[in-house]
Amino acid sequence: MGTNSFAAAYDDELKRFVERLLQFESTSGREKQAQEWFEEQLEAFGFETYRWEADAERLASLPSFPPADEIDAADRPSVAGVLEFGDPEAGPTLVLNGHVDVVPADDASWETDPFEPHWDGEKLHARGAADMKTNLALLVFVAKHLHDEYADEIDGRVIVESVTGEEEGGIGAPAAALSNPYPFDRDAAIITEPTDQRVVTATAGVLMKELTVSGRSAHAATRWRGESVLPHFNRIHRAFEELERERHNRITHPLYDYPVNWPMNIGVVNAGDWASNVPARLTAQVRIGFAPSETLEAAEAEYEERLQSVVEDSEWLMDHPPTFERRAIHFEPSELEADSPIVQRLQSAMLNHGIEETQPIGKTYSADSRFYIAEGIPTVIFGPGTIDQAHFPNEFIRWSDVQQAGDVLVDTCKAYLQNPGLSPEHSE
Repeated sequence: MGTNSFAAAYDDELKRFVERLLQFESTSGREKQAQEWFEEQLEAFGFETYRWEADAERLASLPSFPPADEIDAADRPSVAGVLEFGDPEAGPTLVLNGHVDVVPADDASWETDPFEPHWDGEKLHARGAADMKTNLALLVFVAKHLHDEYADEIDGRVIVESVTGEEEGGIGAPAAALSNPYPFDRDAAIITEPTDQRVVTATAGVLMKELTVSGRSAHAATRWRGESVLPHFNRIHRAFEELERERHNRITHPLYDYPVNWPMNIGVVNAGDWASNVPARLTAQVRIGFAPSETLEAAEAEYEERLQSVVEDSEWLMDHPPTFERRAIHFEPSELEADSPIVQRLQSAMLNHGIEETQPIGKTYSADSRFYIAEGIPTVIFGPGTIDQAHFPNEFIRWSDVQQAGDVLVDTCKAYLQNPGLSPEHSE
């Protein structure tokens, strides 16, 4: 029986692996080189590898996806490695999933090159250090350590998946959920998004919309002859903020206790074309969060009704109504039962390694877990690092958290492969 800790077995090798993976500038649509390297490493470690690409037509069949010609799925492979234990047909198959894509980094906002890993004590800085290349790399060595220590003692399979396109709504994960790339079924999954090592069983929905407001241009020297879009937009923005507050107070969920549970954010605003012109057109990209208990259509209707109330108070907007159209991929909410066996095994492993906060929580972001849950694969989110560092300049992760999470995940996988059913206290 194995006794070595995860950190003692693989710490130095994991660091080198992570540092190399972080050097790939694998922003959306540019993941291929990193994926080819990742697949080579899996093969070198003895994994049986699989590769798949998403079918844009198939993704477009999902209600939350745009038409196929708006989905960038070509030449963006997802890859996976499988390790088998004992009699693989006699045990369950557990998926360990992470995404290789990262958001862009503004070099001017960083103190160091975002794609050259930098250590500051135990902090590892780089784009993707927290979200989530470190966690993806961690899964490789969790599976390898588990296999080295327990290959003959337990039955089943462990899959390590590296998927593309998560940051833009999902490419590799929904493709894997909809069209199983393996010749065997999957029984449960863990996604290692940065959760501060908390158990996440619910994620919020996200609706992306584009607001367009029209005015009338005029020379700035006689701006009273024009109709600026800015005051109209400001009224709409204030109305949306008020609705956000109302929804926070009205729509409750036992796993959510944030300053704003269902955030609305206007992330991009474009208006006007010249300083001496009255701005006659404005477009704004709006992100609307909604609860796991809501439908996308219900949340959308509330914001459309609030927009209409602003329009009805303005003679100009009544004559020149704004448009408010869906844009890009939308994120459905998801929720896993708190007493799911994979959650139970994770909670027990956390306690064994000194993590006392084991109660499930919900997150105001969305994740690839929703695709697996929708296909009947129980999926929990757990990982080192904090979402506060995600998409942030000088992004970092604490290495001691990575080491602790590695031990937790090894024990979780082992316990699940040994017993994928409910614990006795939850059995009927």
